[in-house]
Amino acid sequence: MLASWEDAFSEAPDFSWRYSLDGQNPVQIQTIAHLKLFLDFVHAKHCLIKPYFEHADYPLVESRELLPSFDADPFEYAHLPGFSLVALQRPLDYFQEIFQFDVLHSILEQTTAAQGSACPLESNVLQRNVQMLLNRLPKKLQEPFKQAYQHTDITDLENYPNLLDYLLDLDRAQVMATDAYGNFSLHGVYASFPSDLDSEIKRFGLRIGKFRPGDNLRYELYRPFVYQFLMELYGFPIVSERRTSSALFARRLHKLGETFLVRVLGQSDRTLTTLYSHPTAKFYPRVEKLALVRVDKDQEEAIELLSRGGYFVDEARRVVLLRVRYRQHKYNPDNVRQDRALSVELQEVLHPLTGQSFSQCNIIKDTTTMFLRLNDIVRGEYEGRIIYKRHEVVENTDTDEKRLKFLYAWLSKHQRRIIAYSDEFFAKVVQVLDNYLLNPDNYDVFQSMFELYHEVWSRYSYIQQARKVRNLEDLDEGQDRKGKPLPYLDRFREAVSLLHDLKFEIVNYFDELVLTAIRIGERMVTDRYVIKQYIEPRDDELTEYGRQVKHQYGRLVSLIDEFKAIRKSRKEIQPALEEVG
Repeated sequence: MLASWEDAFSEAPDFSWRYSLDGQNPVQIQTIAHLKLFLDFVHAKHCLIKPYFEHADYPLVESRELLPSFDADPFEYAHLPGFSLVALQRPLDYFQEIFQFDVLHSILEQTTAAQGSACPLESNVLQRNVQMLLNRLPKKLQEPFKQAYQHTDITDLENYPNLLDYLLDLDRAQVMATDAYGNFSLHGVYASFPSDLDSEIKRFGLRIGKFRPGDNLRYELYRPFVYQFLMELYGFPIVSERRTSSALFARRLHKLGETFLVRVLGQSDRTLTTLYSHPTAKFYPRVEKLALVRVDKDQEEAIELLSRGGYFVDEARRVVLLRVRYRQHKYNPDNVRQDRALSVELQEVLHPLTGQSFSQCNIIKDTTTMFLRLNDIVRGEYEGRIIYKRHEVVENTDTDEKRLKFLYAWLSKHQRRIIAYSDEFFAKVVQVLDNYLLNPDNYDVFQSMFELYHEVWSRYSYIQQARKVRNLEDLDEGQDRKGKPLPYLDRFREAVSLLHDLKFEIVNYFDELVLTAIRIGERMVTDRYVIKQYIEPRDDELTEYGRQVKHQYGRLVSLIDEFKAIRKSRKEIQPALEEVG
């Protein structure tokens, strides 16, 4: 636990904060990986921990906020720091760069630049850098900055931690790159990241098959999905220009083959989000988030482990510095969780003194905590806030209307996880939801807010049906829910059972689920091995096992045809339903 923010990472083995005090150990960093570690410590200390100690009402990040998909932020905390930054693992080529910024020069560059240009730099590069930054600072900070740094090389990373007091007051981004010796330094300020949002959305939508050239109706229908999926790939909801431009700039740098790091801190999300080059160039840039999070009081085992190791920033309030890394997923139209752009790959708590990471705690994906929250919601005992449908802030659950809105938000937030989690967990969820949503005592109340009730029930029905389609996906891959291989007879028998149950559950009709079920079923019945071994031979040429496979195969084909007929009829009556509506 920290006594003050100045103590943060004071015992870190890789970087001593004495760097910014005595100048005896210059910071020499030559790789993005090493730079990221340094910036994790610097930014966590000055942009998260320092504001936490200075503001008694610091808005801690709820652990669920770090779970994809990410919610839009309801409030802007103007008194908290916010910034963006780009680092390129190469020297800058100022005229050729694809973005605008005010360039700063290290002392090492002075001689080289003077030799290669007809317009040499001013003789005193230190003063030129100071003046460049002065021009962008608010008036009230100009004189203190000039007094503190007029004879200092502000590009040197050893000065960067203290320089943040001024850099955080700039509107635009910081720029880091390597110098003539391959060491990273601050090479620019007031940078603007290019954001060709329109073209990126259209190109991405065409590539994943959601858009078609000239089809305005399809573009209008699927544009929100494509926009949200694209932004989530880079760790954000559809939010502010700062975070949108950072995400799209990282996408552009990746396409250009750069080795880079883009970091952004929003004043609304209070989270350091980092996008940086994947070690394997063909993969999307990695996404990480770093934030101050309160560990839930019900996670007793985690609290004990963290307390024993000294990992709390503030033990009384159970506050930890949590870093989460995400895995990105390519769009797959045949996956029932097709809207999943990100999933949690790693979560680790950073020790506030040593910087050591601890990954043995499940802070944000704890199913027990999820289930307890669901119980609290239906009982009206949950204290907190959610964003209902991206625009309405709902506080606590003291009325049935609020409980339904909380349930809608909870089901939407955790939809992918509920679809994927174990049958045991889902059985508990079903029990809690059925006891509340189907309780006769609540009938009159729910009738008075039928539209909201129907929204919750529709979301619940989608999850129930999606779990069956998810099980069908496993059967298509030749395994059960636990990954155990299945023989063909069991695959077809269980697929028939699943589709038979699903057929009677589509009172709430979801076209994407029906279409996915049809596609999976068709893949199963067009398996060349199955057709050759069991379908083409006459019955008298087959064993008893083979005849059973053939029988179940025929039932599966019939069910697929029924689903196609259902989908066709829905397509035919949909225009009439819309006209009546």
